[in-house]
Formats: sequence, C-alpha cells, structure tokens
Amino acid sequence: MNLPTRPPIIVNHMAALDGAAPPNSLEAIRACLDAGAAFIEIDVTALAADDYLLVHDPVLQSETTGAGAVGAAMPEAARELFIRYRGTKTTLRVPLLGEVVALLLDHPTQARLQIDFKNMTPFADDEPLHRLLRLIEPLGARVIVSSGADWQLRKLRRFANWLDIGFDIGNYMDWREPEYAVHPVMLRGAYGYWDEHPLAAQRFWPTADYLRDRCEAFMGLVAGVSTFYISHRLLAQSLREGFNWAERLHEGGIKLDAWTLDVGNPEAEANARVLLAAGVDQFTTNTPRELAALLKITR
Repeated sequence: MNLPTRPPIIVNHMAALDGAAPPNSLEAIRACLDAGAAFIEIDVTALAADDYLLVHDPVLQSETTGAGAVGAAMPEAARELFIRYRGTKTTLRVPLLGEVVALLLDHPTQARLQIDFKNMTPFADDEPLHRLLRLIEPLGARVIVSSGADWQLRKLRRFANWLDIGFDIGNYMDWREPEYAVHPVMLRGAYGYWDEHPLAAQRFWPTADYLRDRCEAFMGLVAGVSTFYISHRLLAQSLREGFNWAERLHEGGIKLDAWTLDVGNPEAEANARVLLAAGVDQFTTNTPRELAALLKITR
C-alpha cells in the first residue's frame, strides 16, 4: 500500500522551538502548542509509582537537581525537582507525564504527542505499562508511543489495540562516517553499517538487497506499527547505496520519520533536502521553524 503524497510533518524534538525553552519542559511544550506545532515529541521514564517523568536518561542527576535512579523516585519527590540544562539549574520544574496530558487536553489546538519511551529494561511486572496507557488514553488518536525497545512495544500492542505505535531501529542498526572507528554498542558489519545481524558477517548480496532484507525484517517485529524512526545519516547512506527506506515502508503502509535534522548542521541540512525528495514523511528537529523555512514547508 502506498501512502498518499502530502507535505512532510515537522516533529518538535523534546518540545524544541528553536531554543525557546529547555527541552522536555512544560514551558517548551506550551510554547510549541501556542506556535501551532503539529507534532511534539517528549521523552518519558517511569517513576516508582503513579506517573512518568520527562527525562531522557535513567538517572536523575543527568537532567535534574535530583540524584539516583528515576525508577526509584516517588511522584511526590519528583514534583520537587528542577530541570538542569547544560549543567545549570533552572527555575523550571521537571514535568510529569500526567501534567503534559492535561496541558494538551486543555489547549485549543489538536497537536499530536509523540512519547519516546525510554525504559529499555523489561519491568518486573506490567504495572508501568498499564500505568502509561491509563495516563495517555484520554488523548486517544492524538498520541503515539515510540521506542527502540520492540519488546516493550509488543506488550503495549497486546494491552491496547487502540494505541498508535512507532519503532526506532537504532538498537539494531546504525551508520556513521568512517572516521568513527568505534560504535559504543555494535560492531561494524561487512556492508559498512553498525549491525551485528548474522548476514552482516560477510557480503552475500549487493548492499541494496541486504538493506531491503533488513528493512523487511524490522517491519515484522511489532504488529500494527505505524511509523519507523531512523537516523538521517543511515537513511542518506542507504539512498547512496540504492535503497530507499521510505519507498519500502510505504509499500507496507508505514510512515518514515528521519531524526534529528537541525539547521546549522551542514550535513543535516543537506540530508534534509535529499530525504524530502525521497519521500520521508516526518522530520524530527530541534529547529522546527528554521527547518520548515529551509524546506519551504508550510506548517
């Protein structure tokens, strides 16, 4: 199934609005809503009970005035935390997911919310997943949960047929310029990608055929996934080697998001133009207004 041709959607990464407020803050989300953003992405990590915290990392000291594991913090203590941005304490509280949902429901716009689910390690029980669904259900079709943890996504799909789900392939495959000699997690395969699949042990096929096979394997990991999230570098390199991820995903009725394309980064700017022509559906960026102007996208 080919998806209809339409202007691509700009996704505000971590509620970015070209530097209007610190990432993942309630103030940043409100600014995005007031500016008419179509899609706002946030990061969430499970607290010990009741709610989720808008943080990227599993420890509080990375982004907040707290310390210790996010998963050990109770909501009462989390409400006392302030955002630490670029090493400096701010006067802004770290939001809870429940507060974000309430803000979207109260705002007159119909912006969609992408929740980047950061809990990679399987939970001891399914309560945090049911908690997530309870918190976001009021948003209905306005919310999508994305993750690189396909095992978490499969459980969420089992618990909630109504939920829109997105999959990031970054835990399985990546691409970096040759000067990056070492990847922090994966080994470089025979096709030049960071990829430890058995078929990457040596070159059996042309690179484009290999990429197609990997794409089709990823498409089967999570039932009913609507959107793939892939690094713009991997997508651009694949195009240079003759494979268009957008075309193959569209054949399966799946949209493609390219991340993270920021104006001011020459490589990202060049790739954004190439990926626009290749049919990519969404562009995740920290500079949404500047990127929309660069690509002449009417928001």
